[in-house]
Order: sequence, then structure tokens, then C-alpha cells
Amino acid sequence: MKQKRQRSQEIIEKVEIIEAAAEGKAIAKIENMVIFVPFVVPGDIVDVQIIKKKKTFAEGKAIYFHKHSDLRVEAQCPHFGVCGGCKWQTMRYESQLHYKNKQVIDNLERIGHINCSGAFPIIGSEKQFFYRNKLEYTFSSKRWFTEDEIKTLEPNSPRYGFGFHIPSFFDKVLNIDYCALQREPSNLIRNFIRDYSLENNLSYYDIRNHEGLLRNVIIRTTSVDEIMVIVVFAQESETISPMLDAISTKFPEITSLMYCVNTKFNDTLYDQEIIVHKGKDHMIEFMPSFRGDRDNLKFKIGPKSFYQTNSEQAFVLYSKAAEMANLKCEDIVYDLYTGTGTIANFIAPYVKKVIGIEYVDDAIKDARINSKENNLSNTVFYAGDMAKVLTEDFVKENGSPDLIITDPPRAGMHDKVIEQLLNIEAKKIVYISCNPATQARDVSLLMQKYSVASIQPVDMFPHTHHVENIIELILNK
Repeated sequence: MKQKRQRSQEIIEKVEIIEAAAEGKAIAKIENMVIFVPFVVPGDIVDVQIIKKKKTFAEGKAIYFHKHSDLRVEAQCPHFGVCGGCKWQTMRYESQLHYKNKQVIDNLERIGHINCSGAFPIIGSEKQFFYRNKLEYTFSSKRWFTEDEIKTLEPNSPRYGFGFHIPSFFDKVLNIDYCALQREPSNLIRNFIRDYSLENNLSYYDIRNHEGLLRNVIIRTTSVDEIMVIVVFAQESETISPMLDAISTKFPEITSLMYCVNTKFNDTLYDQEIIVHKGKDHMIEFMPSFRGDRDNLKFKIGPKSFYQTNSEQAFVLYSKAAEMANLKCEDIVYDLYTGTGTIANFIAPYVKKVIGIEYVDDAIKDARINSKENNLSNTVFYAGDMAKVLTEDFVKENGSPDLIITDPPRAGMHDKVIEQLLNIEAKKIVYISCNPATQARDVSLLMQKYSVASIQPVDMFPHTHHVENIIELILNK
């Protein structure tokens, strides 16, 4: 079993963890050496085994706790410390917010040289568990065994794993029995699929050799108890229908049961046909209107649609962005990276016109349907590469925007997009980001013509290091 990494035997005793750091790790300092340690909390005093060492920093693992921090709480997940998803789960939520807020400010000041003295404090999530509406699980022929499991492992024990990838191991998957991020019946569905597959000797995908049947399972839910399950297979098989029938019989509450046969070498589904086995080809999610003066908005979510994974906190995020925008009935608004048009439809009742642009064609189709379902006639959506769509001719055709709202992916905006925003000279830009580092880079470029008016971090993902941030930019006069 080729699972263990070659680790250094160097152990540093009684190290104090002094700070939370990037990627959910924490920091200790020994003389001029910075040591990054996961699954610990500032204030812990631990013995650290060095795993990797460079000239100015090292990576280590806590192997013994001499003292637990006052910031520490008990983890609710039985997989904490192995699964890499919720590295901050043993830190008090108030402290998580403190370090997320600090992460935003540090990135903006260090990378963007932005004055953050007037930044608003981070807004926390009302729910710290069961807040996700989407989880994706992976099948692997190479299961990751914990150290305790290895000690008791029988020679012929199954090597199949169904759950989450182990950090830094693309082909190793940890078996998940319980996850506290998505409400039931998420765990029940996943565990039933695992048990069914093993009882019926269905093969798990081997990513190195590109063989095996079962590849992924995606479970999506809504606030009104709709459930979408997508089972991804690596090849056609006569066992597909019986498996889906078994899932449907066991869980009649599933409203959209779908499958896909993905024979590619990567897991992306945007270019794949997803087939409905039973139920609808979509779900409907609801969100309150911005000012509470209209019926709840309805959003169609298809199997490929992007929708914020924390539905309740998405309303908070969009409301804060709309407040910063100071929407006016005569405004023309560009919504860049609009996805399925959630922000566009959220603000459309309060402005003259919203023009949304998004790369994924299926998402734009959903955005148009969402506008129709919400009786909105002042939205227009375009699909295509942002850097190619947002041209001078495009602005002439759709009108010069008074306001631009941009919510790009983690990589931030392309240089050509930033250049075009500087040429357009909208009176205000509201920049929403899930990556403060790339946001800081982009905003520093926009500050050729804009000034930062306000900064508002929002926590969408408790127990992780991830944080959203909104920046309001005003055109210099």
C-alpha cells in the first residue's frame, strides 16, 4: 500500500501556535523559521513533526498537545484532521471571523496598497453547520486509510473509497460516513449509494488508468426541500438503471434524479449530456427581495447551474452589494460573471436595465428563464468570454452603464476586462470576490481612475478559511 509520504523525523517540542494563516493552516515561529501547521488553533502548544523544510519556512504536523487554546472547541465531524474541508472547525466561530476579517485586510493592504481604515467588520453566517446546498463526492479505487485503520487493516479489505479527496492527493479519497455541511438526507443518500455499490460489486473509478464504472455523485438541495442527485459514471453499463431505480425507491423525496456518462479524463460536466432518470431537470430556489417589497424571487437551478452554496448567506451578500450600489430607477447596470442571473434578477426591480454577461451558455439560458419566472422584462443576458464580449461596440449597443457589478471566479478579472472597465468609466463599480488576493490585485489597477469607498467582508463558509469580500469603487471626478 503506497500511501505514506516520506516524513522527516525532526520533532520540535512545545511550539506555540501564534497565528492563523492562508489555506486554513496556522503559524508557529522558531527563531527565523516559520512553520505552517494544519488542524491547530492559535494558543495551542504542541510538539510538531517537520514534514517539509526549506530555508525560511517548514511544514509540520502536530503530534502531541501540551496545552489546548482557549479558542478551541470540539469538532462535530468525525473526519476532522484527515478530511481537508473544514480545517478551522475546532476554532471558536468568533475567532474564525476575526482571522477571516484579518485575511481580507492583510491582502488588500499588502497587495493592493489599499487604505482599509474604514472597512466594515465581517458579517458572520447565522448557520455554522448544514449551510451548504451542494456537495460533490468522488469514487476512487484507491481509498485513503487513516493511521488507525492501517493498524487494524485486514489483507483483503476493500480498497474502494467514496467521499472527499485527500488534500494534495488527486487519486486518494477518504471514505465519508458523516458530513455536517449539508442537511439530511445528504448523508443517508451517500451512504446508501456506497453500500449498494459494494453489495453489487460495482467498480470504482481509477483515475490513473482511466477505468472503472462509478465516478462522482453530486447532491443539491433547496430551502423548500427539493433534492437533486446526479450520479456520474465513467462508461455505459447495464447496471446504471437498476442502481438509479434503487436510489429512487429508497429516497422518493428526490425531486431530480439524473445521471451522466463522462468518458473524459477530467471531471467537468459543462460539456456533458446530463440525463433525467426520474423527476424534473431542475430545482427551484427562492430568495427574499432586496427591499422586501416584492414576492420572493425564484431561481431555476439546473444540474450545471452555479448558485451560491450558502443560500441564506447569499441573500446577505447580495443585499450588502445592493446597498453599496445605491440603486436608482434610472440606472443602467452591467452584471459581469452573472452566472444564472441571481444578482441581475435581485437588483432588476430597482433599476432601469440590467445587462448580464457569463461564459457558460447553459447558465445564461437559466438566467433568462429566471427573469421570465420573476416577471422581469428589463434584463438582457449574453454568453461568451468576458474579455471578448465586453467591447466598445457592446457598450454602444447596450448603453453606457452607470453601475457595474462584477463577481468573477477566484482567478479574478482578465487584464483586458480591467482595461475596458477603465475605458467605460462607470460612476460606480461594486466588486464581489471570493479571493481577497486577486481582488486586491484588480482593485489596485482600477484605482488609476477609482477610489475605494467601502469594504465589507462576508463569511459564506464557516469552518473554512474562505471568505467573500465586497468593495465599492467610486469614479474619481
